Amino acid sequence: MDSIFELFLGLVLGAILMYWMYSLFRIKRSKELTEHQSTIILEKIKSVCKLISVEGDFAEIYKYENTREHFMSLLSSKKKALIVINAKAQIGYDLKKVLMHADTDKKKIILTNFPQPEVLSIQPELEFYDIKNGLFNSFTPKDLTALNQEAKKHVMEKIPESGLMDTARREALEAVLLIEKIVETIGWKLDYSTLELSDHKKPFIEK
Repeated sequence: MDSIFELFLGLVLGAILMYWMYSLFRIKRSKELTEHQSTIILEKIKSVCKLISVEGDFAEIYKYENTREHFMSLLSSKKKALIVINAKAQIGYDLKKVLMHADTDKKKIILTNFPQPEVLSIQPELEFYDIKNGLFNSFTPKDLTALNQEAKKHVMEKIPESGLMDTARREALEAVLLIEKIVETIGWKLDYSTLELSDHKKPFIEK
């Protein structure tokens, strides 16, 4: 009779031990899966990297002149040209600058800071008119590279007054909604309720 009781007690204790080990394994596995999911979603967002939200076209006329002096400044030689700059500027967000962290218990990605829009690229096309070379100072292939850089700088100076940055700021919510859709692909939620725009210090979503 005692041996039967001991056997029964051993089976019960063994079953309890097995259930405890199974529960511990399941919890650990669930936690690992959740942490893995949060890592995946953060990497997905980072992989998007730069998001273009606004494009602007610029057409500018640029007068270029360059004077070189020769023979101990006794002789100068000038080259000049009239250049039409047609450029496309792309304004958007570098998503690597987004600050966020994962709440694995609630399966949420909490967005705490969203970057300001910035110029992602400027693609200039130059058309030369009224080209005049100097006697000892003529246009070379190196000038084209230098003029492309000058054109980018010229367009960059025009962007603040173009209103493109303000337009991009107004469309920041579209960028956040894109991140939200990425987060939802693995069944998580994006929390941006406390997000503030760094330049205005006000709620990102006004109630």
